[in-house]
Amino acid sequence: MLLGMAKTIHIETERLILREWKDEDLEDFARMNADPIVMEYLPRLLDDKASKRHMAEFQKHFKKNGYGLYAVELKDTEEFCGFVGLSNVEIDVDFAPAVELAWRLDNEHWGKGIASEAARAVIEHAFNDLGLKELVAFTVHDNTRMIHVIEKLGFEYVKGADFEYPALRKGHPLGSFVLYKMKKP
Repeated sequence: MLLGMAKTIHIETERLILREWKDEDLEDFARMNADPIVMEYLPRLLDDKASKRHMAEFQKHFKKNGYGLYAVELKDTEEFCGFVGLSNVEIDVDFAPAVELAWRLDNEHWGKGIASEAARAVIEHAFNDLGLKELVAFTVHDNTRMIHVIEKLGFEYVKGADFEYPALRKGHPLGSFVLYKMKKP
């Protein structure tokens, strides 16, 4: 369910609240971004300064577009889990412009259905409330955990659309990506 109160937008599911970012999220977000397990398929760990910059970029995206990468918290405990949401694809790739469904969760929350539950709510919001017609999801070609969730959500692999991530040098071990798309039902 989408709730709008003043300027604060959030989405609720059975177990989760997806919301805009608060300053109090920085400590947990920075710890998550410095965790080699969480960041395994990303090119580098992020320090506190980079995490703070990302949070500011996420909020700026919300203000500009009316959607973004939501902070995810457990409803019962208000514990920060990570983020799930929508982001404009702003890299130089054949399928841009597009809107990406993306997520990153703290590893203690993996395997509990949190990414899927939050992502389903975001997909519903994207198609029903925002009027988007298509979403993309992409990841490193051998990130089997993420590919499993993408496919479980109903995204379809786009044959022949694998791509090299433009910000990484050619041949970088994390540079080969697979692309998935989902059209509004």
